[in-house]
Amino acid sequence: MAGLMLQGTGSDVGKSVMVAGLCRALVNRGLRVLPFKPQNMSNNAAVTPEGGEIGRAQALQALAARAPLHVDMNPVLLKPQADRTSQLVVHGEVRGTLGSANFREARRTLLPEVMASYRRLEARCDLVVVEGAGSPAEINLRAGDIANMGFAREADVPVVLIGDIDRGGVIASLVGTRAVIEPEDAAQIRGFLINKFRGDPALFADGYAAIEQRSGWRGYGVLPWQSAVGRLPSEDAVVLERGLGGGSGKLLVACPILPRIANFDDLDPLRQESGVEVAMIPPGTPIPAEAALIVLPGSKATLADMAFMRAEGWDIDVLAHHRRGGMILGICGGFQMLGRTIADPLGIEGEPGEMAGLGLLDVTTVLGNRKALREVSGTALGVNLTGYEMHMGVTERDMAAPFAMLDGDRPDGAVDASGRVIGTYCHGLLASTDLRAELLARLGAASDRRDHHAEVDAALNELAAAMEEHLDIDGLLALTEYRP
Repeated sequence: MAGLMLQGTGSDVGKSVMVAGLCRALVNRGLRVLPFKPQNMSNNAAVTPEGGEIGRAQALQALAARAPLHVDMNPVLLKPQADRTSQLVVHGEVRGTLGSANFREARRTLLPEVMASYRRLEARCDLVVVEGAGSPAEINLRAGDIANMGFAREADVPVVLIGDIDRGGVIASLVGTRAVIEPEDAAQIRGFLINKFRGDPALFADGYAAIEQRSGWRGYGVLPWQSAVGRLPSEDAVVLERGLGGGSGKLLVACPILPRIANFDDLDPLRQESGVEVAMIPPGTPIPAEAALIVLPGSKATLADMAFMRAEGWDIDVLAHHRRGGMILGICGGFQMLGRTIADPLGIEGEPGEMAGLGLLDVTTVLGNRKALREVSGTALGVNLTGYEMHMGVTERDMAAPFAMLDGDRPDGAVDASGRVIGTYCHGLLASTDLRAELLARLGAASDRRDHHAEVDAALNELAAAMEEHLDIDGLLALTEYRP
């Protein structure tokens, strides 16, 4: 029974993928490993077999550890909504909302539940690999912290700090963290890792030594930039800043970046198609007229994001695309936006209200307290699909035909008479090879027919091998209580 925690000097320094890579490396050594994140803030979530939800990063880490998903892997999940509030999910179940005014006080009460989850995981494996959130240098958030040093000290797990050299300033970010945190917190940190290095590591030898000398922490290695990371699902919205694309001669898929976009890794299988280019459209930019497919993604605040679409003029772009004969796919919140109306009478995702949708599907949606969380399988477009549902709305079809028939003869989604407007509650459906191939065929493109899940697994093995080569994993294990 042992634990090791990876924290970072900031967001998007690579904590999630390094935890995943370390899990896979240790599992490949024969250890029983489980991932853990005390508190996550993300609108990208996964459904567990028991019908709960956790952050998708922890789902990837569980895959890396070759372990089934469990709500204990992410006991506290905050899902940002409109108006500076977040839906609070504890042990996989919704427990109301938190606002900026009561967030700090509320999280103090959650530490016992976080520790209970951690102890249960600890009892089931040789080593728990823990991921921090944000940075311990955010000392304005230290009081009542359960995500970084507050948890680390309560659980008495050693911490290794990750610095991202690609963004610059890695020496200052690591040494500066040592300078601003409490001495007791600094004592919990036993070392550091350098991530995303490009070029000759020998050129950084002096900088590496300077960090060790100025921080008093030991270095555990420098991980070169890993292209395999680009084949892994990402939880951080920073990846949405990938540019517009276009001009490649490939089939163009466009997806608007909504303020509360959720589960945008639904698009990852399309990104891996050699004949497809996925363009994430930022605010202030029209949806390209040359797009063959527009994907309206999931949303954590459907009414607010629908209003944002109108303010951006994206509703005009979508309707024009439809008039030109283009195809539109709406997933979850995007499905709701394609309908005639969306109502939130209880104020589930913000202020109570009702709003007209795009009117492209003959459906109406009412949001309610009950949340659908389940893995699903069935057929659509004449082929098999698998995925998962995660939504709080109930959508009624009038004259529209269902898009899919799920196991148990349960209809899902809707499709218009032309077959060019599709709405579904099935997240993850594009990972189904046959369905993705059929969708692309209807757009006049051929699929590479790669197994998306196998591609992700191979990328995890590649990342683990690189970490074995470049990092002192034996030294990291020596920090823990694990003894073979």
